Amino acid sequence: MKKWLVGLIVIAIALYIGNNAIKTTNITVESAKIPTVFDGLKIVQISDLHDATFGENQEKLAKKVRNAAPDLIFLTGDLIDSNRYDLENSLDVVRQIISLAPVYYVTGNHEIATNDVDHIKASLVSLGVIVLSNEETTIEKDGEQLRIIGIEDPLNGVPVGEALSKFDELDAYTLVLSHRPETFQDYVDHGMDLVFSGHAHGGQFRFPGLGGLVAPGQGLFPKYTAGVYEESDTKMIVSRGLGNSVIPVRVFNTPEIVVVTLKAT
Repeated sequence: MKKWLVGLIVIAIALYIGNNAIKTTNITVESAKIPTVFDGLKIVQISDLHDATFGENQEKLAKKVRNAAPDLIFLTGDLIDSNRYDLENSLDVVRQIISLAPVYYVTGNHEIATNDVDHIKASLVSLGVIVLSNEETTIEKDGEQLRIIGIEDPLNGVPVGEALSKFDELDAYTLVLSHRPETFQDYVDHGMDLVFSGHAHGGQFRFPGLGGLVAPGQGLFPKYTAGVYEESDTKMIVSRGLGNSVIPVRVFNTPEIVVVTLKAT
């Protein structure tokens, strides 16, 4: 067999594995604002599934979430893809994880682009998901609270900064689900503690020393693509996500779920 053909086969196998495997990325977030009763609380973030399929009926993805043993699960948008809309395919994983922990959801741009967003939200609510559309809720334990805010994707016509302005700064440690990382300064300006975001697909093609190549809303060589970003008292976690949309393949950018463990200091 010719060397060039062997090389093509190796590249094809590497790309297949790199687009169909799922990595679990573990992040610990420390803060003196986190009540000690929530020390060790574990959050699994699922972002940008884009109607991708991982195993029969999404069992491979569901197993990854089960193995993480979450206390909370955050779905941070683009659960579906507006270009190949298949809601049932993405709901398959929700049905399997809803019993593991409370599940919270915010829209991404693709849900709104379908013009079927009310149906999507209603379908999730019927499964027991807590849908937050520029809304907040709290979880309580032993008299202490964590605050959870969900920001609707700005494709609905309300900019992120404007949506955040309705929420007063409180002493309670605040977790924010918001699809867009490029609006990081808005989260900082409004004093949000910990933001869970996606949208950037890890920059789609990742290169050592350079990071991601391109991301929606940020263009070439985007600033916010993966991992933790911090300014003042605000931290933002950007998931590389799971699926693809307009660009159908990832390079050096394995799909991931993010597992965040809170640590009271």
